[in-house]
Amino acid sequence: MKKTVLIVDDDMDYLFQMKLKVEQFGFETITADGQKEAELIIESVKPDLAILDLMMESDDSGFILAYRIKRKYPDVPIIIATAVTAETGMSFNINSDESQQWIKADLFLDKGIRADQLQREINKLLKI
Repeated sequence: MKKTVLIVDDDMDYLFQMKLKVEQFGFETITADGQKEAELIIESVKPDLAILDLMMESDDSGFILAYRIKRKYPDVPIIIATAVTAETGMSFNINSDESQQWIKADLFLDKGIRADQLQREINKLLKI
C-alpha cells in the first residue's frame, strides 16, 4: 500500500508542483491550501508524512500546524519547506534542545529543493 503525504502551502503553483513531484516518487498525496484546511483533513486522515509551508494565514501557521499534527499523531514526520530565510533572513536550528521544545518539525528545507534531494529526505524520514 502506498504511503500518504500531506502537502500544505498557500502558494497554489508551489502546491501543484510539490504534489506532482511527490506523486512521481510513488506516494499518494493529500493537499491543503492553508492551516485551517489541513486541520480539517487531519481530523479524519493520518498522513504518513507532512510537508508544510511556514508562512500561510499567519507567519507561524506552519509551526502551529506541525504542533497540532504531532499532538494528534506523534509518529508522523514533518518537513517544513519554507522561503522564510530568503525572505526575512531568519533561520531556524531544530537541532537545539530549546528549538525542539517549540518547533515540532523533523526537518527544515529551503524552498527550491531539488527533486532528488527531496525524495532522499522523504525516504530517510519514512525509513524506506
